[in-house]
Amino acid sequence: MSIQKPTTHTLIARKLIVYQRERSAIWQCRFNVDGRWQRASTGSRDLADAKAKAHDILVEANTLKKLNVAPITRRFKDIANAVIKKLKAEMASGNGKAIYKDYITAIDKYFIPTLGKFAVNNIGYKELELLDKARIKKMEKQPTRSTLLNHNAALKMIFDEAIYKGYMVELNRPKLVAKGKASERRAEFTLDETRALKSNFDAWIKKGRADSVELRKLLRDYVYVLLDTGARPGKELLELKWTQMELKMYPVIKKTGVIEKPNEYDDRGSEIEISNANRTVILNIQDSKTDSRLSIGRLPTVKALEAIAQRNYGKTPAKLIKEGCTDYIFTYIEYIDEKKVKRKRKPKLLRPTSFSKLFDNYLTSHSLQTDLITNKKRVLYSLRHTYATLALTHDKVAIHTLAKQMGTSTTMIEQHYSHLDAVKAVHQLRGDESRQLIDMELDDDDKKRYSFKEIESKLDKRKR
Repeated sequence: MSIQKPTTHTLIARKLIVYQRERSAIWQCRFNVDGRWQRASTGSRDLADAKAKAHDILVEANTLKKLNVAPITRRFKDIANAVIKKLKAEMASGNGKAIYKDYITAIDKYFIPTLGKFAVNNIGYKELELLDKARIKKMEKQPTRSTLLNHNAALKMIFDEAIYKGYMVELNRPKLVAKGKASERRAEFTLDETRALKSNFDAWIKKGRADSVELRKLLRDYVYVLLDTGARPGKELLELKWTQMELKMYPVIKKTGVIEKPNEYDDRGSEIEISNANRTVILNIQDSKTDSRLSIGRLPTVKALEAIAQRNYGKTPAKLIKEGCTDYIFTYIEYIDEKKVKRKRKPKLLRPTSFSKLFDNYLTSHSLQTDLITNKKRVLYSLRHTYATLALTHDKVAIHTLAKQMGTSTTMIEQHYSHLDAVKAVHQLRGDESRQLIDMELDDDDKKRYSFKEIESKLDKRKR
């Protein structure tokens, strides 16, 4: 049996205890309500007085419990920090979700500064309205509905934690709503604008200052990969390492539309295998808004990665993968001026913090920054929408396949790109293959079979 400390006194077995913390003269109490232990300060330095107050605290706690009120509460800030600690622990263990980072940001940046001082069981509609106003002021805009849904999910975690620990009762949980403005699809680039976007990069790079050339080259490769994969700008690509990609060689099957050996069983045209392999890269995207996924990069992505590997290492991506290189892919060589050269300073590989401003400068210098029809400003995210638009209208990619590639839902694809139905129909109704078959010449026997004279002769025979 453990010996009780002289600073600990049991007033009611398994119900009520008073004790002193180290380096504190104030008596604390621990009390049990419905099998759950709680802590509170008696606020007294006198033991007898502390015992009397502890009894009062227990009686009040039981009364509050009967009234469906939390017997004791904590500040919102304390519960919020406990939730942050749990989320970080989940992420460190590898079991956390990517969205947890957004939850932590919302709690740190918006919730704690606004609601931190309130008792968690006193958070009601008045306090939530205060949060709404503070959020709009800090964001300098009305948050979208998707942003509010993420924030509400984080708030729910905090209230769940408070209820679990007995600092709040379910009856007091405020109802969370998301009345933000509907998220708008960012303006994409047209096909001609996409061509202009790609074709002007090399000249723009040459015009840059010596200390910006390498970063401009990296932006070009970054843009090419975004256009080719539909990845989200930011962490999805910037957090990728060489060991998180795999190079593949897939044969290309091409329909020629030419019937080499026509017969009654073959009227579709032959399919021949091209000898050249289709170089493809599989990107293992881990740091995503949604779950991790495998994303396919075609030849433009392969070439962009080859350019980065050659500039930074003088090697091929295949060589870096084989060597187990754990460096981040999207890096550039630090510029070393003459002074640093004299000091024998060796250049390092640097990671860009963001490409947003540099890309904005590039678009502005080539009159591509604004969509002339919608007057919307284009940003890096516009490349993702351009990819989706071209995939649906020209490549005829199925919505389910596109959703997997882009790491989103079919609902989001349908919601954002339903306006393409008419355009998509134009391309899909061109019927390239069927028209090739229709335009094929008939052989002489078939021509004779369907000639007017042949049909007229058959009719005469029937009359006889």
